[in-house]
Amino acid sequence: MGSLIAFFLITFAIAWACFIPVAANLIPYHSPQGGAVILIGVFAPSISALLLTARAEGRRGVRELVSGIGRWRVAGRWYVFAATYVIVVKLIVAVVHRVISGTWHFGTLPLYVIPFAIAISTPVQAGEELGWRGYALPRMALGMGLGPASVLLGVIWALWHLPLFFLRDADTYGQSFFHYTLQVAALSVTLAWLYAKTGRSLLLCMLLHAAVNNSKDIVPSVTPGAMNTFTLRASLVAWLTVAVLWVFAILFLARMPALEPRRPERSP
Repeated sequence: MGSLIAFFLITFAIAWACFIPVAANLIPYHSPQGGAVILIGVFAPSISALLLTARAEGRRGVRELVSGIGRWRVAGRWYVFAATYVIVVKLIVAVVHRVISGTWHFGTLPLYVIPFAIAISTPVQAGEELGWRGYALPRMALGMGLGPASVLLGVIWALWHLPLFFLRDADTYGQSFFHYTLQVAALSVTLAWLYAKTGRSLLLCMLLHAAVNNSKDIVPSVTPGAMNTFTLRASLVAWLTVAVLWVFAILFLARMPALEPRRPERSP
């Protein structure tokens, strides 16, 4: 428990120390300095995980933690799932929106850009996934089970993003944080399910994370003109997205597998 508390404290301290000055415009968001500071904040979970693992388990523990990034020998269907999950969710949302409102709600994002954006973004997701799924989730699951741990981690993960809701020009600016937390908690369940199903592959979690970030706007959920982060106000698409994500999350929770034991590190 002590290591988990230390992990969350260090992660939030590093990230918020980076996010808040940019959100407060003390460091311009669109400047090279602002981009660098935000990137450091994004990598806060992995920095924290590596520091704590090195201290408690030494080089062997660090190698074992990082090995999840290179765990690529999994069935091809999991790559398809990770790359297309959010697209399927969004297409379902588009159809339901059409039935309810009589109109389609597709964004202007060129579809051919998505695969390239996911490929470029996937390695960057190690900054978060090494910490959230690689370090925190297995330790939380020991005390409460993988399903409840994934939900709680999702709430904490959402809270970690809170300063970005005050960052002008970010797609989260002024949006409903309550809605966002529900969405992230559902995605956290899906990531935990994928992590367990693929034998603790962080690579597949990174791929799914990148796919979420880069294909979600095929059916955009942003509420135009939103100015109050602490409100329930969100677009119909946003609430439909949460509903579909939680339908799948409940199915995953009902069939959540146990985590495989950690693979012992081979001696050189």
